[in-house]
Amino acid sequence: MSDSAPMNRLLVSYLAYSVSLPKFNGHTTVRIQPPSRHESIERACLGRLGWPGRGLIVLLACLAGCQSGPPGTALQTTGSQTAVFQPMSLQLDPTLANPSSHPLLAPLTPSNDRNWKTVQARLARAEFKGDHVTVRDIRNFRHLADDQHEIDYYDKKFDLDAIRSVDFVVVPFAGAPNMAHTMLSFGFEGGEHVVLSVEARYEQDETYNPVLGLMNQYELIYVLGDERDLIQLRTNVWLNDVYIYPAKATPPQVRELFVDVLRRANQLAERPEFYNTLTNNCTTNIVDHINRLVPNRVPLDQRILLNGQSDRLAYELGLLDADRSFEETKAAARINYLAYLYRDSADFSTLIRR
Repeated sequence: MSDSAPMNRLLVSYLAYSVSLPKFNGHTTVRIQPPSRHESIERACLGRLGWPGRGLIVLLACLAGCQSGPPGTALQTTGSQTAVFQPMSLQLDPTLANPSSHPLLAPLTPSNDRNWKTVQARLARAEFKGDHVTVRDIRNFRHLADDQHEIDYYDKKFDLDAIRSVDFVVVPFAGAPNMAHTMLSFGFEGGEHVVLSVEARYEQDETYNPVLGLMNQYELIYVLGDERDLIQLRTNVWLNDVYIYPAKATPPQVRELFVDVLRRANQLAERPEFYNTLTNNCTTNIVDHINRLVPNRVPLDQRILLNGQSDRLAYELGLLDADRSFEETKAAARINYLAYLYRDSADFSTLIRR
């Protein structure tokens, strides 16, 4: 833990205190059609938090790393035994660790049956059979613009003995270096890759707000997709920098991680969960997967929340396959030029790693 850890814990404690408010005029939060739902919650929060709380809301924007669109914009548009997977447990006030215990945060039941945005309309599922797994609804969109897509999904059977690598993908947001989206990309013999992107799931009229992400206003989705979709969307449409870091892991370890990810995807398809800005987001889920396989491999660190720095944390923990300085490793990991140059190539995944 860094020297700023005490201040980080103080910040989280203050956040927990700030949102521990009484009911709004005797009413609990309910899911109704926005914008009235969102506006009423935001006005009530801002009015009651005061200036310190409002300042904290600004800081929360730096923690919002799992949105499935660029910052501040809206997108237009069974295997073997399933283990119960719990979101990452942070040292938070009980009303944040268990939002249903507080009237302000009390949720309705999370659901997979809503009017979802096009890019998040279908859930991936996995069917296991021996050393093989068939993944259903792998997303393979072609993104012509932020609000224009050629929609495509495919099913694919994977040989688990053919899995070879996993990469840690970090997508910082422009102008907010402490804010990022993180993903995993699994590589197989022959150069095939499938990407995991853990995201807040939006209804048609929703956009991302980190405060509402604390209040059970979004479900959680595991998007499993082709790299030409999930990578090119960020490099060529949203114009984010994208860094792909090879992870230090053996094929058996990568296989175990991939299976754990697929079981989690199946679990969410059967038992939906709410996204949480702090405790159930893109990076905390990746950390949970790693720590389920190797307990305490990734300790609690402020860079899990400030996930624009999560690549440096992974480097310091020896999770990246790197033999150079972090700065040199990061410079080599940026793939934007190659992603644009080879955007139409059938060997896209191989060529962006040259």
